[in-house]
Amino acid sequence: MFKKWVRRVSLSATRGFVETSPTHEKPPDNYDSAGARTAAAVATTAIAPTSTAAATPVATTVTQSTLPEIEETESNKVPSSRSSSYDNGIDYDALYEEEEEMDLSMEAHGSMITHLLSQVKIGMDLTKVVLPTFILERRSLLEMYADYFAHPDLFLKISELDDPRDRIVQVCRWYLSAYHAGRKSAVAKKPYNPILGEVFQCHWDIPGESEDGKEVHDGPVPWCRRDQLTFLAEQVSHHPPISAFYAEHYNKKITFTAHVWTKSKFLGLSIGVHNIGEGVVTLVDRSEEYIVTFPNGYGRSILTVPWIELGGSVEIKCPQTGYYANIEFLTKPFYGGKRNKVSAEIYSPNDKKPFVSIAGEWSGLMEAKWHDKNKTEVFVDVNRIPIFKKQVRPIVEQDEYESRRVWKEVTAGLKFNDIERATNAKFVVEQQQRDQAKVRKEYDLAWEHKHFKPIGENWIYTKPLSQRMYLQEKEAKR
Repeated sequence: MFKKWVRRVSLSATRGFVETSPTHEKPPDNYDSAGARTAAAVATTAIAPTSTAAATPVATTVTQSTLPEIEETESNKVPSSRSSSYDNGIDYDALYEEEEEMDLSMEAHGSMITHLLSQVKIGMDLTKVVLPTFILERRSLLEMYADYFAHPDLFLKISELDDPRDRIVQVCRWYLSAYHAGRKSAVAKKPYNPILGEVFQCHWDIPGESEDGKEVHDGPVPWCRRDQLTFLAEQVSHHPPISAFYAEHYNKKITFTAHVWTKSKFLGLSIGVHNIGEGVVTLVDRSEEYIVTFPNGYGRSILTVPWIELGGSVEIKCPQTGYYANIEFLTKPFYGGKRNKVSAEIYSPNDKKPFVSIAGEWSGLMEAKWHDKNKTEVFVDVNRIPIFKKQVRPIVEQDEYESRRVWKEVTAGLKFNDIERATNAKFVVEQQQRDQAKVRKEYDLAWEHKHFKPIGENWIYTKPLSQRMYLQEKEAKR
C-alpha cells in the first residue's frame, strides 16, 4: 500500500487543480526573480528546499521505478490533468502565448502585503518567505531563460565573423540586447519557481537560413533540424535553486551553456537579487570560448507598482584570443536620472584602454564610440530589431516534467483571475515535490539529473555539440 501511494506522488505533480481549498498553509515561495524578472531571467527562484546530488552525498540514485510505493486512498487521490472547470475548450498553449496584463498594483492587496512585510526584516534572506499567488507571471523561470535568444540572428552572427575583434564586439551586441525581451510588461512579476527535474525545450526558425531537413536526433531538442537554434533548460537543484540551460545551432557550430542561482535580500522598499553563475559561448570550429557573468536584479516600489532594474558589473572574456569587455548596469539614482542605463568598454589583448565604448539603455538605444576611428554610431537599438518567436511543442505532446505541462493549471487560474484555483494548483505541484524529497531522504536516494551534470561548482550539459562532433570525427577515421 505504501509503495503504490509514493508512485502516485511521483507521477502526478502536474495533474490539475484541487477542487476545494486546502487547509494547509500555503507553500513557501520567494521573490528571487521579482528583482530579476530581469529580462531573460538572470535570477532563479526557490521553493521549499529539496535534497539533490549536488547538495547531499547519498548512496544511490532515484528513478520512478526505485521509489517505494504508497497505497492510494480516497483522501490522497490527485485530480486528473484538467479539472472540470477548465475543460470547456481551453487552449492551454494559447495561454502561454498571450501577453501579460499590466494592471498589477500592490496597493489593491494592502492587507496581504502588510502580512508579507511582517515576515521580513532588512537584509533578510527571502528563500522561505511566503508570497501571494497574484504576483506570479504566467510562465516558469526556465522558459524566461529562453529570452536570451529573442534575437537569435545576433547570436548566430558571432560564428560567422573571421576577425576575433569583430567576434568579441558581436558577443557584446548579442549580450546587451538579451535583457529587454524578458520583460513582457512594465510591471515586475515573478515567474514560477521550477520544480526539481523540470525541463523546458524550444527552438527558433531563422529566416534566410538555408533549409536543412536533417534532424539532430542526439541534440538537445531531438525533433529539430540542423538549421534551427535549439534550447534546453533543466532545474538541477532546489537547495540552492540552480537552473542550467544550453542552446546550440548545429550548422553554425555555436553553443551557449549556463547555470545560474541567486541570493535574495529584503532591502526595505526593494528586493535585491545577487546572481551567481556564468555562461559560456562556444565556437566549436574555432575552439574558442566567451565566458560571461550576469548582472544583479532589483525589484523596486514593491508596495505600489513594482518594477525591475539591473545593476552591477559584468565581464565577458575570451581566454583563447585575449579580448575582453567590462559592462556596467547602472541603477537609477534616488533623485533624477533614467532607468536601465548601461555602459561597456571592449579591450584588445593586453591593452589598458578600450578600443570602443558603449553607452545607452539596455531596453532601448545603445551607441558605440570607436576610439581608434574617432566616430560614434548606433551599436544596437533593441526596439528597432525584430524579436523572434520561440517555437514550443503542444502541451499534449510534452513529457510530464516539461514546464508548460507542469504549470498549465496555475497558468489557467491566473489567466482567468481565479486566484484561489491557481493557488490550489500551485500547492499540488509543490506538495508533490516535498513528498518526493521526504521519500528520497528516508531511503537515502539521490536525484538523477536528466541533461546536466555537476563539474565542481559548474553544471555542464552532458552531450554538448563539441563532444558529439569529436566522437563523430573519431568514428569516421576508423
